[in-house]
Amino acid sequence: MKKEILKGWHLIWWLFKLFGFPIAIPWLIYHFFDIMQQKRKKNMLRGKVVIITGASSGLGEALAHVFYDIGCKLTIPTYPPIILPLDITNINSLQTEVAKIIDIHGKIDILINNAGIAYRGEIINTDMDVNIKIMLTNYFAQIALAKAVLPYMIQQQSGHIVCVSSIQGKISIPFRSAYAASKYALQAWCDCCRAELHEKNIKITVISPGYIRTSFSLNALTESGQIYGVMDKTTQEGYDPRYAADCILKAVLKEKKDVLIAPFIPKLANQQDGDHRVTTWSFRKYHVLDLK
Repeated sequence: MKKEILKGWHLIWWLFKLFGFPIAIPWLIYHFFDIMQQKRKKNMLRGKVVIITGASSGLGEALAHVFYDIGCKLTIPTYPPIILPLDITNINSLQTEVAKIIDIHGKIDILINNAGIAYRGEIINTDMDVNIKIMLTNYFAQIALAKAVLPYMIQQQSGHIVCVSSIQGKISIPFRSAYAASKYALQAWCDCCRAELHEKNIKITVISPGYIRTSFSLNALTESGQIYGVMDKTTQEGYDPRYAADCILKAVLKEKKDVLIAPFIPKLANQQDGDHRVTTWSFRKYHVLDLK
């Protein structure tokens, strides 16, 4: 019996040497150089001026910690050292507020558009005012702030705009119509912007996360515009905000165009290019009622 076990282990070891080493060694070398490259790029971000919206809690707060830790100069509407009343829904004030940041720092290197609002409701019962508010916050305010920043980035011939969208900007599900529509619009705008500015050294990154363990669903709007006030179970079981923030930092370092932060099943549904059968099966199986 012992001899048979030893023979089995010898066979496994032989197979590992035959197939494992040729795979493992290149992977380890790649991983080592990837870590070194990320470390070098983190050092290059030191001193960069970064604007983060929606940074008072959740993912935005985690992003603030991540970028502060590597030495970036943060401009956040609610925290020192520089506090500016950057109300993204007050679109007419954004150019003035951005100009103040330029007066202080002389430049803006990275804009992270993270602020947003969620929604829960049926299309037929949802007030138009709710649709308008969702679109104003999640789409018009985002692009207005980006447009306020872009002239300075073009002038300095460098810049990076990161828009935190949602997996629902790739695949939509029932009872999230207004939210999904706003994220689809943001995705489309970013794709166009990236194409138009590719020769001006302006990078555009769209982050499409799934569940993140924040108060996002608590503050969602209902059909009538009231606060939803419920922490969805799927949100409770979502990614830690710090993990998502680290993924976003990595996307900035690698200058990624599109990043999905989601489990396998939502990614699979996204890969089906709109096949509603796969999408419906995926979300029924995992009881997906909200994806951010």
